[in-house]
Formats: sequence, C-alpha cells, structure tokens
Amino acid sequence: MLNIDRRLVKGFDWLTFGIVFLLAVIGILTIASATRPVIEGAERPDFYLKQIIWLCFSMIALFVVVAFDYIWLQRFAYVFYAFGLLLLLFVLVAGKSSLGAQRWISIGPLTFQPSEFFRLAFIAGFSAYLTSGLAGGHARLGWKGIVLFGLLPMGLIMKQPDLGTAILLMALFVVLCLVRGLSRRLLVLVLAISLLAAPFVGHIFWDHLKEYQKNRLIAFLDPDVDPSGIGYQINQSKITIGSGGLAGKGYQQGTQGPLRFLPEKHTDFIFAVFAEEWGFLGSLVLVGLYLMLFLRGLDTALKAKDEYGRLVATGITAMFFTYFTVNICMTLGMMPVVGVPLPFVSYGGTALLSNFIAAGILICIRTRRFELFYPQIW
Repeated sequence: MLNIDRRLVKGFDWLTFGIVFLLAVIGILTIASATRPVIEGAERPDFYLKQIIWLCFSMIALFVVVAFDYIWLQRFAYVFYAFGLLLLLFVLVAGKSSLGAQRWISIGPLTFQPSEFFRLAFIAGFSAYLTSGLAGGHARLGWKGIVLFGLLPMGLIMKQPDLGTAILLMALFVVLCLVRGLSRRLLVLVLAISLLAAPFVGHIFWDHLKEYQKNRLIAFLDPDVDPSGIGYQINQSKITIGSGGLAGKGYQQGTQGPLRFLPEKHTDFIFAVFAEEWGFLGSLVLVGLYLMLFLRGLDTALKAKDEYGRLVATGITAMFFTYFTVNICMTLGMMPVVGVPLPFVSYGGTALLSNFIAAGILICIRTRRFELFYPQIW
C-alpha cells in the first residue's frame, strides 16, 4: 500500500540510487561520444537524447516503486509472471524481427523487448514459489516448478532466439534455488541428470542455433578463423580496449567507435568505447562502481525483513552481476558474443527502465527492512 512518510524519505537508500544514476550518466556520455560524427557538419544520431528521456521516465518509475511496500510484489507475483509468459508467446506470434531475431513488440511508435521486463517477473514469481507454504527447511522444487520456472521460460526465450537472456534465467534459477536451500539429494540428482544429458542436449542445442549464433561460438574459440568476418567484432573490441592504455585518450577522443571500426559500439560493446577514452584507470573506477552495487545488493538481501525480500534482493543482485560479467568478458574475448548489454550504461530504453525498476525494488527492500517502522498495512 502507498505509504509515504518522513521515515521512508529519511531511510531512503541514497547510495544505491546514486550508483545507478551515476552509471546511467556515464552511459549517456559514452553513447554521445561513441555515436558522434567525425565529419564536421554531419548529422548526429539522437541516441543519447533518447537515453536521457528514458532516464527521466526510469527515475520516476524507481521512486514510484519505492513508495509502495514490496509486499504487493509477492501478492501479485504469479499474475506478473503469467503476463510475462503471455508476452513472450505473443512475441513469437506477432513480434517484430530484426537482425535474425524476433524479440520486440511494436505499439505505435513505441518498441520494447518483453524479455527485459520478464527478468523481473521471473525473479518475483520464482521467489514467491520458493517461499510459498514453507516455514523453513529446504525448498521443495518438484517437476512442476522445474517446468514452469525453468524449461518453459527458457524454451520461449531460446525460440526468439535470445541466448543472453536464456543464460541469465538459467543463472537466476540456480542461484535462487541454492539461496533458498536445495536438499542434497535433489542437488545430486539434478547434477547427475545434467551430466548424463549434456551430450544429447548439446547436440540439440547446436542444431537449433541460428547460423550467426554458431558463427559467434566459432569466433570465440578461434577469432582468427575469419578476422574480417565472424571474428571481426571480438578482434576490434580487443583493439579498442587496448588502445586506451593506462589513462585513455580522453573524452570524445576515441576513434574506434565514431569511425565505425567497432560494431554495436553504443550497445553491446560500449565498455570498449569507455575503456578507449578512459583507459585502464577509468575502467577500474567503472568496475568499482559495479562492485559497490553488488555488495550493497547482497547487504540488502542479508538485512531484508523476510524470506521473500531476501530472495528477490539476491535475484536482482545476481541479475546485475550476471549481465555485467557476461558483457565485460564478451568485450574482452573471454566469452562468446551473446548480445548482453552492460546494465545502466548500454543504450536501450526498455533495458534502462527495467533496471531502474529493479534498483527501485532493491531500495524498497532495504528501506522497509524494519517491520516495526513499516508495518504491512494491507
């Protein structure tokens, strides 16, 4: 229930808000630099202006989320999750296709990616499932839970295909199960089945990949197999990062992005542009901001007033950590290119909005961690 008072404002987690806001500002500045024209008088893309507008909406959404007790999220978790599944199904039927993938829904001038919001619906729904009817002990994850929260959503996501989000959901599924407490017997059973099924699943997985996804995996294993083709992205990303040196070339002094040597410079490979301009030292500062966010998220989970808040805070922190790790490793050539953006920094309106909503839920959980001061009114 909406419950705004002085204690809520006083207890607001300004540290988490400050970190995500600073990351978003860094993202806007980097997007503006990466997409700037190198020829005087040339038209400048408005990506950074659109990101500023999305940031304004995202901040409003964050404060709205914080104003409500997160108990509403638990009570309507299954509704949100079911609606998220319906959107994923709708994408497969009438979604917008781009670059070989069908991941977007267009409503007039607005285009959004349902999988960005489904991440939050998954965390809310699966956390509710793991805490429902359990007063303590081990989580009882039966086949119903595995199908509804494991196989079904991952299958829909892979069908789009969206390998990055599928990896995220798999990671969240495992993390939330472990945090809630899987029994040893179930854990051993799942591991045994996974090991036995790995060769068959791997064969099926490879056969159902798109050609460009297979090429990305091949490029990861050997970027030099076709340096002007499938290995181009990884090689150019490494060159861009390495050219930054220790202190970088300076803001708007980078060349790899504006000269279009680096593909997807304002989305998936924005870290490479940042590293070129700010160097190793600047990259350490950026990584330090993310580390502060992860530690704050874990601390929020530990101090949550109930089990549901603990699971949701852990899931959101794991989501940020997984996206950050995959994106950085991807740009450094340590992982295949799977189309995962850098949270709060990469260009993308729906991604920025969903991340700010997630940060708002984290702040809400921390702000309302004292049951005595913030009773559950409804």
